[in-house]
Amino acid sequence: MARPIVRILSRYILRQHLPPLGYAIAALTCAMLVNQVAKQFGNFVGKGLPWGAIFEVFALSIPFIVAMTLPMAVLVAVLYTFSHLAADNEVTAMKANGISIGQILAPVLGGAALMGVISLLWNDQVLPRSNHTLRTLLVDIQRKKPTFQLKEQVINEVVPGQFFLRATRIDAAASTLNDVTIYDLQDPDRRRIIMADSGRMAYSGGGTDLYLTLRDGEVHEIRRTDPKHFNRTFYTINRIKVAGVSNTFETTKNDEYRSDREMGICAMQDVVGRARQDLERVRIDALNAVAGELRRTSKLAPLRPMAADTTSPRPSTYCRVLGVLQRLLPGSPRPARAAEPGTGAAAPPPPARVVQDVTTPAAYAQRLRTARQRAAIYEVEIQKKLAISAACVIFALLGVPLAIRYPRGGVGLVIGTSLAVFSVYYVGLIGGEEFGDRLIVPPFFSMWTPNLIFLIVSIPLLWTARHAGSTAHGGDWEEVKQMLLGWIPKLRIRL
Repeated sequence: MARPIVRILSRYILRQHLPPLGYAIAALTCAMLVNQVAKQFGNFVGKGLPWGAIFEVFALSIPFIVAMTLPMAVLVAVLYTFSHLAADNEVTAMKANGISIGQILAPVLGGAALMGVISLLWNDQVLPRSNHTLRTLLVDIQRKKPTFQLKEQVINEVVPGQFFLRATRIDAAASTLNDVTIYDLQDPDRRRIIMADSGRMAYSGGGTDLYLTLRDGEVHEIRRTDPKHFNRTFYTINRIKVAGVSNTFETTKNDEYRSDREMGICAMQDVVGRARQDLERVRIDALNAVAGELRRTSKLAPLRPMAADTTSPRPSTYCRVLGVLQRLLPGSPRPARAAEPGTGAAAPPPPARVVQDVTTPAAYAQRLRTARQRAAIYEVEIQKKLAISAACVIFALLGVPLAIRYPRGGVGLVIGTSLAVFSVYYVGLIGGEEFGDRLIVPPFFSMWTPNLIFLIVSIPLLWTARHAGSTAHGGDWEEVKQMLLGWIPKLRIRL
């Protein structure tokens, strides 16, 4: 067919995908966000947090949700669009006019590839920054104590696990207490029970400390080292300071620590490179130790130790391009580096005395495993970003023949197939990440296995969709159930 007609047809197919793609992204993102709000909202409202902080927590959760929903939205859009095209005989008309499945599939794959690039940039540039900000904010929220409110006739935990207070009557307006009992467990060597007829509360200027002025009471004290010793003291006025009951919310500034999920691909490649340098250094140290021990046993003169190759690996093409763009764009942030032990710049060789203390085979094996595991954790995260981005293309390859083969599946086909594919895919990612981090499966296969499985499934489906009969009417859910469950009656007959 003439090229202008193919171009018009390609634009038509892509235009048909845009509305369902937008709806799918919005619907899936909103559904997952509502689920997140329903699960987490109760954990924040009881802490007296400002509404801006609560809103920021859920706003910072959106980048992660979008990273998950982009491939899902591609599959939903492809299934919905092609099921309608096939049900309206448009795919049949295209084939009748000499347009092959490959020509129909080409614009879809091009659009899916574009979505994959967007997904990669989103996962590499936007998601790590939002994850870092979100983690810092959640740590700040966890440090904030719940609203300090004393209740009558209840043992109130003023300082968790250390200071407890009970009062028969509390006047919040006058800050007075009546019939007070305090259980003071702050001193590990002694336990004190303080009783008072009445008392008064006051806070320090910054609201961080609580001051109690107790009247007409007694103190019972027991030493843990000598349970037989009991001390009873009477007092007229007893002043007690309880530190750290602040209810202020403070945000952390300039948190330099970043985990693997808070780093981009280039920063993680840098960490992997340093981990491999450590691995090579440990390997050379082990060889030098074995060679030195053999020559010492044989009473031979020691040889000069081999030096490990600690040359930094060359950045990938993607990282070099990003580096050029960051230099060209003013004010662009620098790539983040992991600020954790063992992932910094190569340290100088330790003194000989320290090296001799860790030259056992078990010590070398442990150092080798630690270096491999550190490299694997970051390699798995790199492959996960790439695999999720490539899933946009894989899902397009899978969705087109399914929609053409079962044109009358309708919304049921879209929802049912999408849920099944998403469940298998993300369960595979979670399990693969666990296996990859534990060095059970290589990082590439731990993250790319779900993609490879769906690619293998899509190839025979595409081959079937090439035949003219695959676009005939039928192909509803009854046929799908027959295909999936039709073997059960045959099995019963044989049995």
